Amino acid sequence: MSHIEIITETETAFGHLHSLLSGIDREHFNTKPFPGSWSPAQVGDHLYRSYAVLETLKGKTAPLNGRNIDEKAREFRPVFLDFNTKLESPDFILPSEKPIEQEHLLSNLQTRTDAIMEFVRENDLSAICLDFELPGAGPLTRLEWLHFISVHTQRHNHQLKNIIKHFPR
Repeated sequence: MSHIEIITETETAFGHLHSLLSGIDREHFNTKPFPGSWSPAQVGDHLYRSYAVLETLKGKTAPLNGRNIDEKAREFRPVFLDFNTKLESPDFILPSEKPIEQEHLLSNLQTRTDAIMEFVRENDLSAICLDFELPGAGPLTRLEWLHFISVHTQRHNHQLKNIIKHFPR
């Protein structure tokens, strides 16, 4: 997948996320539709917390040495886009259990996703990020992080669609 394609894919996933969350009635925004589920607000909060990876993208980097710029990205797609497998979130990006105000979350998500898109359009995506490693994956290039952000968002967009189906129309 080219740089342009992954940037477009990520931007599309962000747009779907915003559309899904903004289309949920306020009365259901903080409602868990079934046992073991997150509420739509919690899905959004989890993604917002995960998008703090922007600081990793902006942080210390090193030049790419002897591997493909997107080598590790190939591992993300089959894992994150397999919707039949339940994945566990790391504790540091678990969502709040407290009610979350819809407009506030949407505004914060928009600000953070816009900042991510602006950064990836204007910076060298081949640099390896050194400030944080995705658990089990080791250091990632900025491009690999973008792949991760994209499939992670797509996974939770799928989750949101499933949650929404459980709310009365």
